[in-house]
Amino acid sequence: MGKMTAIDPATEEVIESFATLDEGGIEEALAIAPRAAAGWAARPLAERIELLRAVARRLREETETLAAHATAEMGKPLAESRAEVEKCAWACDHYAEHGEELMAPRPHPSSGSRAYVAFRPLGTIFAIMPWNYPYWQVFRCAAPALLAGNGVLLKHASNVPRCAIEIEGVLRRAGLPEGVFQTLLVGGAEAERIVADPRVSAVSLTGSEHAGAKVAAAAGREIKRTLLELGGSDPFIVLRDADVAAAAKIAVKARFQNAGQSCIAAKRFLVEAPVLEEFTEAFGAELAGIRVGDPRDPETKMGPLARRDLRDGVRDQLKRALSGGARVVARGEGDDRERGYFMSPVIVRDDDPRSPLRREEVFGPVAPIVSVASADEAIAIANETIYGLGASVWTQDIARAEKIAGCIVSGQVFINGMVASDPRLPFGGVKHSGYGRELSELGLRELVNEQTVWIA
Repeated sequence: MGKMTAIDPATEEVIESFATLDEGGIEEALAIAPRAAAGWAARPLAERIELLRAVARRLREETETLAAHATAEMGKPLAESRAEVEKCAWACDHYAEHGEELMAPRPHPSSGSRAYVAFRPLGTIFAIMPWNYPYWQVFRCAAPALLAGNGVLLKHASNVPRCAIEIEGVLRRAGLPEGVFQTLLVGGAEAERIVADPRVSAVSLTGSEHAGAKVAAAAGREIKRTLLELGGSDPFIVLRDADVAAAAKIAVKARFQNAGQSCIAAKRFLVEAPVLEEFTEAFGAELAGIRVGDPRDPETKMGPLARRDLRDGVRDQLKRALSGGARVVARGEGDDRERGYFMSPVIVRDDDPRSPLRREEVFGPVAPIVSVASADEAIAIANETIYGLGASVWTQDIARAEKIAGCIVSGQVFINGMVASDPRLPFGGVKHSGYGRELSELGLRELVNEQTVWIA
């Protein structure tokens, strides 16, 4: 039996350690899961809806405790942690409010006297989730899964074990029966075996491209449904007729929120030449307002990165870009701290198409600005990446922006706004950003058996 150790990324001090599950513990969880899921599926839909309402209330009641755990384990400022907990409550409220409508059978024309599609639970969903939004990533899977009558096994990232344990605790305290949602403290090797287990019906993974490929391969061998939400290198396109001040203000949040550790963060800023200098100056001015420091300090706007290896990896990407000709145009505070995995937020000019800041996903606070001659060039550069998660387009010509959206290969395009997930809207990507959709009615459909019923 091994252990998982949580380390405070702001101080590098050990917070606490937890024993991981051995083979016996994993088997016990897998044995309980199908029975618990079947019992939960047999409950009336109204009970499942009321459970989601109770979870939302419990999340709000426990916000301070939950937020403190997230900040301690992965380093985001307390204000961002509180907002994340509230967003989880919102997702539960959304699926509770629309549960009857979403789960109602859909009538279809047919050769019979009557036909409809009913939405049946799949069974047990194995959720493999990342550390960057330790609550939200889980609840955007769990809320629709539980509404549909599924059970959930959670394998969370190893650096947020307390958050993982607290999620199960919240659900149990809200009244969810034992075994319907179980947190499994296991490593990656054990996770691959759980994916293949016949008692697991489907897999939902949010994580890296590498992790997604491994899980999809393991599930594919078992002909098992998967939902993958992977990396991104989202373009943020600023056209010559954009409201530059508004774009720059949102650009800072879109790139540096959560220290840039977000799959849908804006990661490449493609700016038409006539407004390049204006945008660069405004972006730099907004960057100056980011206070980097102790995430428990209410004045802090950006905390440390979540782990040392993650910070060092982003620093290496920046170093390679600078050696290839990129140049820093604005830099915030942060690099001078003796302890903690801090990094200064940086804006660079980088027109090299071979730059790692354009070719790789940068999961940290580095913003490359690329000069483009036209909207067509912006579209071409937007699509040059292997990823296709989200994109932002800034212009006052909305009709033109909608045409541009149709040319960008991504799961979502936001016009004059920051890419964000919303329980009311489907969320997901294409290409190496994964497949399938979370949230909205489409997210629910990923987690059910859409059963056709035909009556003569």
